[in-house]
Amino acid sequence: MISTLRRGLLVLLAAVPLMANAVAAPSAHDLVQDTTTRLLADLAANKAKYKQDPNEFYNALNGIVGPVVDAEGISRSIMTVKYSRKASPEQMQRFQENFKRSLMQFYGNALLEYNNQGITVSPAKDESGNRTSVDMQVKGSSGSIYPVSYTLEKINGEWKVRNVIINGINIGKLFRDQFQDSMQRNGNDLDKVINNWAGEVAKAKETTEQAAEKQTQ
Repeated sequence: MISTLRRGLLVLLAAVPLMANAVAAPSAHDLVQDTTTRLLADLAANKAKYKQDPNEFYNALNGIVGPVVDAEGISRSIMTVKYSRKASPEQMQRFQENFKRSLMQFYGNALLEYNNQGITVSPAKDESGNRTSVDMQVKGSSGSIYPVSYTLEKINGEWKVRNVIINGINIGKLFRDQFQDSMQRNGNDLDKVINNWAGEVAKAKETTEQAAEKQTQ
C-alpha cells in the first residue's frame, strides 16, 4: 500500500510541471491582449523617460514583446532557404539579433508617438490548429483606423508571433523582399547585408508610413 502511494505521489509530482505549463500557456488572443495591455501600461508610466532615452524603451519593449516573437523562425523566413542554408550559425545568430533590435526600433518609434488614441483587440478566432491570427484596430492621431493582424504559430505548446500585417502591408514579405534586394545590391555579401539590416528596416518603416498617409488623404 505504501509503495503504491509512493508511486502515485511520484506520478503526481512529475505531472505538476506539465500542469503548470498548461495553465501558464495563454491562448493566442490572450497573449496578444495581455502583451498589448502590459506594453501600453509601461509606456504610459515611462513615456517621458523613454522619449529622453529611446534605447531604454527599446530594451523595455524587447523585454515585453521579445518573448512572444518567434525571432528565429521569422529570421529564417526573411533570409529564405536560398540564403539561410549558406549562412553559418554565427551569421544566423547575428542576423537574428540585428533583426530583433531593428524590429524593436521599428515598433518603438511608432509607439513613442502614440497618445492613447485607442487600440481594440478583436474577438478570438479558431485556435484549434497550430496557426491562427489575432486582429486589432489602432486609432491614429487623425482619427483614422488602421487594421493590424498578427499571425501566430504554436511552437512547443506556446503561441509565438510569426508575422504581422499593418494596414494591408505584409511586414514579413516586405522584409523578405528587401533582404533579397539588398543581397543583389551588395553582390551577395551576406555579412554586409546583415550588418546593414537596420537601414532596411528603416525603409520598411517609411513604406508603412507612406501607406498610412495615403489612407488619410
